[in-house]
Order: sequence, then C-alpha cells, then structure tokens
Amino acid sequence: MKIRFIEPGNLPYRRSIKNLYVYDKYIRTPSNGIITLATVLKSRYPDVFCYSESISKIKYDDIYNADIVFISIFTFNANRGYETAERIRRNSSALIVFGGLHATLDWRETIKHCDYVIRGEGDEVLIPFVEAIESGSVPELPGVVMRRNGEVTSFGEPVPPTKLDIVPDRDLMYNFRKMAKRCTLWPQVHASRGCPHNCDYCSLVAAFGRKVRTRSPQNVVEDIRAAIDFFGKRMLNILWITDDNFFADRKWAVETLNAIIDSGIRYSFTIQARFEVGFDDEMLDLLKRAGVDEIAMGIEFLDDRSFAEYHKKSTYDEILRSVKNIQSHGIRTRGLFIFGADDHTPGIGKQLADFVIANNICGVLIQSMYFVPGTPVYESHKELLIDAGDWSRCVGKTVHYPKNMTPAELQREVITASRLIYSRRRLLDAVLHKRGTERILFIGEYFWQREVRKDMKRELKYLESLTQ
Repeated sequence: MKIRFIEPGNLPYRRSIKNLYVYDKYIRTPSNGIITLATVLKSRYPDVFCYSESISKIKYDDIYNADIVFISIFTFNANRGYETAERIRRNSSALIVFGGLHATLDWRETIKHCDYVIRGEGDEVLIPFVEAIESGSVPELPGVVMRRNGEVTSFGEPVPPTKLDIVPDRDLMYNFRKMAKRCTLWPQVHASRGCPHNCDYCSLVAAFGRKVRTRSPQNVVEDIRAAIDFFGKRMLNILWITDDNFFADRKWAVETLNAIIDSGIRYSFTIQARFEVGFDDEMLDLLKRAGVDEIAMGIEFLDDRSFAEYHKKSTYDEILRSVKNIQSHGIRTRGLFIFGADDHTPGIGKQLADFVIANNICGVLIQSMYFVPGTPVYESHKELLIDAGDWSRCVGKTVHYPKNMTPAELQREVITASRLIYSRRRLLDAVLHKRGTERILFIGEYFWQREVRKDMKRELKYLESLTQ
C-alpha cells in the first residue's frame, strides 16, 4: 500500500522573501499530528510519506498514484482541504480520507468531499482501518464515517487513544528538515491531550474530551531531544510544548519537568497554560529550573462578564495577580486574546493595548471570535455568521455580526490593538533596551503583526458593505 498524508495550507506555501522574517504568511510549522499518525502507519506499511503546504508545495505526481490519501484539516484550512480532495479525485483513483479537528466536529460536511472520515485522534484506528481497506472489507471501526453510493454510514463515536508514547519521525514530512533551519519555524512537542475545563468556544475540548491523557515523562524527553536534534543549531533555541494546558494533570507535569531537568537538556521552552499556574510557586520554580522562559496564557477576555458568559472560569483580578507572580519568577507572559464577545464594544482594542503595555505582556495573539461546529458558541451564534461555510476566514478575522459593533468595527479594534502594541516606538524601544531572546522575538512579531494588519485592512471595505 502506498499511503500519503496532506496538510493543506491557508495561505499555501510559496517562495517569498517574507518567509525569512514573517511567520504564518506563506510559512508555518507543520502539525505534529499528521507526522505522528504517519509514524504509526510506517511501523506497518513501508511506503508512507507526508506533505504540508505550510512549508512546501505538494508533489501531486507522487500523490496521484497513492492507494490512500489522508487529508488532515483544521477549521481555517478546511476549504483548502476540500479543494485538494477534488483535485485528487479528478486525477487519481486513490481512496480519500479526511481527519483532523474540523473533520471530527463537522463530519457531516466533510464526508461530502471524500470516501471516509476518521473522527478523533486516529492513533489506534489507522492500522486496522488500512488493513480492512487492503483486505477489501468495510472498516467498521469506532469513529469511522463512510460514504458509498451516496449513502453515509457512521460506525459510532471515536474512542480516545491511551497509548501515546510515540516519537514522531519528522523525516517523514517532505522538505521539513531543510526548512527547519529557518528561524521562523519552531520545534514543537505535544505531551498531553484533553482538558478538564469547558470553555464554550474551545473546539479541542469538544473534539478530544475533558479527560487528560499523557505521554510518559521519559517519552516526552526523548521527543524533545529528537526535535532539538532535527532543528539543529539556531539563532533562537526555543521549543514550544503545544499542549493547551500543560498543567491540567499537576502530578504528571511535575514528573515531566523533573525528567527534563534530570535529562541535562539545556534549552528554552514556551508552555501554554491557564492562569492557575501563576499561583503555584513550587511549579513556577520548577518551570524556571527546567528552562521554561515563557508561558503563553489563554487570557481571552479582560472583563468578568465575558468570562462568565463563555464559561471561562477566571476573573480579571485573578489574571492580573497570576501574570505578576509569573513574572516575579523570571518567566515571560504571552497573552492569547479573543475579540467579539457579546459584551465587547468599540474601544476594546485600546483597552487591550493599554493592559498589555502596562503589565509587560511580552507578546500577543489576538483573534476575532470564530465558531467551530460542535462547540456551544457555534450553536448559540451560527445565525450570526457572515459567510457560513467559508472557513478560510477563521484565521483571526471577523466572521460574525457582533452584538455591539459592526463587523468592520470589530476588525478595526483588532487592527488598533495590534498597531498600538507593535508600534514603531515600541520596536525602537525593544531594539535599544531589550536583550537576547526578548529583542529578537519582538522584532519578528513586529513584522508578523504588520502583515496581519495589512490583510485585515484589505477586508474593511467588504465588511463595511455588509451593513450599508
């Protein structure tokens, strides 16, 4: 069996001088997910390989004569994935199978574009799935959805895998080793899955559940070593541990951090977390000893009403105290924010910028609220979507009619926040007064945010036309 994996891109990769200094324009780090799944299948089938439009163009001549093509989609690249599937269908007899977060949550839409959808994480389903296809039988497995002769059949809910100790073979991704030398790409390791919380907008909880499942600390260390070796010597030696909440299982987090310390690895790490970690001084000391220099915190909102509205169990005062305590341990805090909550009004952009600057937040990711099918917030807001079914807008742009603003006003608030946080004056200050990693990161993010604002400004005329 010849098996290929594809991760579609939005925007698809192309050669550009901007790839040297701008992340997420025509280049972004490939997902560890499809590399992990390819590694699983490689243990059973020798002819397995991956393509990601985040770092390269797809070699379609190699795709067209495959037996099975797996296409993994998030919401933002779902439309591109469907286009890719249609292209393969026109030129190949390959079986087309979709998976990934969006396919899991919106499988009724996705199955229209393929032969099968595999919902859930796939680690323990892929080998029996391919074995069934190879033998000519129907893969009646939990999580599998089949379309045959116009009829759609679901074989039940996916079962979350529990054996997660897999070190992904990054060399299974076309062109990855070559592109890894670029400092705009980041080594990544995913150490645990699931989250015990229930924020209304969180698609990961909707897709993968609230039970936290972990890799062994030794396996995480092995993967960290492999990722560092794969990326080689770089200007910035930073590895991103991509778990949405690394501290959801505190006992395991302590064991894993101690394993990193005992391994002798000397590297800088960024970890994602909720605000509660900022009240755990023992954990913060351990993080610092392990080499964690930055915590990316899902702050989301700055008002208690929005926290309550979307079941985000935090308050503004708790966020502020957490940030201050994290910084007192010598760890940077990065903020992840959402605009477009029902309570948001014009002025939210400057309010956020003032908060970020006053509290020395080292960097931000600001996104307009978007609504992934299968989440509570989608069900409550789906009638307010601007371009229902055009998932390509779900990259931080305005996608709905907010309650207290026009769509164009919402987009302007994101632009305003970005412009104030990443101003020329603050860039000059970073160049003159920041040192090392902080200086380089701010410079890189300045150019990235400038590109984000350009893209958003181009759409303002269209958004304004929606309310004329």
